[in-house]
Amino acid sequence: MPDAPLRDDHLELLRRRALTEDAARPQAVQRRHDAGGRTARENIADLVDPGTFVEYGRFAIAAQRARRDVDDLIANTPGDGLLGGTATINSALFGRERSACAVLAYDYTVLAGTQGAIGHFKKDRLFELIARMRLPTVFFAEGGGGRPGDTDYPTVSSLDVPAFALWAKLSGLVPRIAVVKGRCFAGNAVIAGCSDLIIATADTSIGMAGPAMIAGGGLGQVAPDDVGPLSVQAPNGVVDVVVADEAEAVAVTKKVLGYFQGATAAGPAPDQNALRTMIPERARRAYPLKPIIETIADADSVTFLREKFAPEMVTALARIEGRPVGIIGNNTMVMAGAITAGASDKAARFLQLCDAFGLPVVSLIDCPGYMVGPAAEAEALVRRASRLLVAGAALRVPLIAVILRRGYGLGAQAMMGGSLHEPVLTVAWPGAHLGPMGLEGAVRLGLRKELEAIADADEREERVRQATTAAEEHAKALNAAAIFEIDDVIDPAETRGLIAATLAASEAVGRDVPPRRFVDTF
Repeated sequence: MPDAPLRDDHLELLRRRALTEDAARPQAVQRRHDAGGRTARENIADLVDPGTFVEYGRFAIAAQRARRDVDDLIANTPGDGLLGGTATINSALFGRERSACAVLAYDYTVLAGTQGAIGHFKKDRLFELIARMRLPTVFFAEGGGGRPGDTDYPTVSSLDVPAFALWAKLSGLVPRIAVVKGRCFAGNAVIAGCSDLIIATADTSIGMAGPAMIAGGGLGQVAPDDVGPLSVQAPNGVVDVVVADEAEAVAVTKKVLGYFQGATAAGPAPDQNALRTMIPERARRAYPLKPIIETIADADSVTFLREKFAPEMVTALARIEGRPVGIIGNNTMVMAGAITAGASDKAARFLQLCDAFGLPVVSLIDCPGYMVGPAAEAEALVRRASRLLVAGAALRVPLIAVILRRGYGLGAQAMMGGSLHEPVLTVAWPGAHLGPMGLEGAVRLGLRKELEAIADADEREERVRQATTAAEEHAKALNAAAIFEIDDVIDPAETRGLIAATLAASEAVGRDVPPRRFVDTF
C-alpha cells in the first residue's frame, strides 16, 4: 500500500521544525563561521553520540510578542537562543546507561546568546530533570547574560528566576562541565562559574559583567575582549583547561567527561623503568613532574588542570590501568614545590571534586613544607593552607601517597590527608627523605646555641654541613620504613602496578560515609 499523503498538521510540524535548524538561517550561520566559531547545533552534534540527542523546548521563541511579529520570532529566535536535552556521550566506551548525559548550549547566533524568559524556563525544566535523573551535564555557556528586551512576562527585578539556584544545587550531585568560547558575561558567566570544570577556547573573555554593565556602573568603557581574557582567567584559576577552538574543546570535554563515567580497559603505558632516573640525585635540583605522571598513567590519558594557576601544585585527571584517578603533586620547578596559599586552594578544591564523584586520589610528594614568611602570611596562609588538611581529612575515596624525594613538615602531611597513615598506602622511592621540617633548617634551629658559640664562619658552616649530612642519613625513607612510619620503600618502576593493585583492594573505602553535598567553585 503506498504511503498516505501527510496531513496538514504534520506538514506544519515539518515546516516549523525546519525553521529551528541551522539551514533555515544561512546568513546567521555564515556570520558565525566567518568569526571562527561553530553553531550551538554543530557543537552538540560533535559532542553527543549520533542520533541520541532528545531535544527539549525546540519550538520556543523569544518572549517579545509585544514588539515583534511572531513569524519574525519563529524565524530569528529559535529555541529562544538555548538548546538543551539529553543524549549519550562516549557510549562506545561505557555503554548506554553509563554514558547518559544532559547537554545545554546557548546559541550566540540568537540575540548574542542572551538569557531570555523562555530560555530560563527551559533551564529550570532541564536542571530539575538532571537532578532527578542524575545526569552528568555539559553546558556551552557562551553569551551576553540577561536579556532586557523581553516583553511577554511582567517582571520588576527578575531575581525570582530559579535557574541559578537549581544549577548551584547540582554541585556535588552530578559532574558539570562548562565549555566557553568567545564572550561569556553575567548570567552566562555564573553558569560557567558554578560548574565543576571550565574548558575555554583561547579567544574567550569571561566576566561577571559585560561592557554595558561595566559602563552602567560608572567604571568606563571596556572592550568585550578586555573584560576577562584568558591572560587573566587562566593564571587566576578560573579556567581549568585552555584549548585552541571549539573542535578541541569538544574533544577535551569528551575525554574529561569520561573520567566521571567509569573505568575502561587498561591502556598501554610507557616503560616504567624510566621512572628510576627521573628524580635527580642532587636533592636541590628541580625536575618536571609532568613526565612522571604521564609515565605512571595510561598513555594519552592525562588531563592537567589549571596549569597556569599556582603551578607549584599539579592537579590532573588520568587513568591507571583503565581506572580514572585524580593526581596531585608538588612541582619543584616552582617555589621548590612548597605549598603556597594558592597551591592549597587548588589542591583542596580538586580533592573535593574527586571525592564528590568517586575518583581515587594519588598524591606525588616532593614537598619542603608550607611556604613561610610575612609575604606568604599576607595571603591568608593560615586559613587557606588549612583548607588542604581539612579537604584531605574529609576524603571518602582511597588516597595513595608516593613520596618521591622530600616529605617535610605539615605541608607534606597535608599532601597525604594529614598523616603518613591516612592514605590506604604510603610508599617512598629509594632516595626519599622524611622529617618534621627541612633538614638544614632543623639543624640550624636545633644547634643554634652551639653554632653561635663557633666564632669562625667557615667552621660554623662546616658544622652545619656535618650535622645536616647526619640528619639526612637518619631521615632516609628506609629508616622511616624500619620503624613502620611508612608502608614500604619501592622501586620506582613498581609504582604503577602497586597503585593499581591497591585501588583494586580499596573498592569498599568510604562507602558508609555520607557524601559531600557540594564542591567549592574555586
